[in-house]
Amino acid sequence: MKVIDSIKKYTLRIWRSQALKYVVVCAAGVLIVGFLDENSLWNHLKNRERIAELMEEKARYNEVFERDKAQIRNLERNPKAMEKIARERYFMKADDEDIFVLSDDERAPKSVVSDATAQ
Repeated sequence: MKVIDSIKKYTLRIWRSQALKYVVVCAAGVLIVGFLDENSLWNHLKNRERIAELMEEKARYNEVFERDKAQIRNLERNPKAMEKIARERYFMKADDEDIFVLSDDERAPKSVVSDATAQ
């Protein structure tokens, strides 16, 4: 019983201490602001990471935009470029031409089964 009484005594002495109240309030404030609040440090770090991702995405889209813009300018100035795109993408041809489309697809050869082995 002496041990429990001494623990109670020290606990009450610490609890009545003026400094402990400030420490507890400061620790609670740091926990709330650091982790629980919507403007917490955790959310701030996640938002910074998201901003970095969005900036990279923006750079990629700007690069694609500039490439497409240059291609549009080329199409407006050069009729041969339009003809090239029509031939490559849409398989269009002139009247006196034949087009052969070669595929790179790898297909397994079909096995030939005779009627005798199938029965």
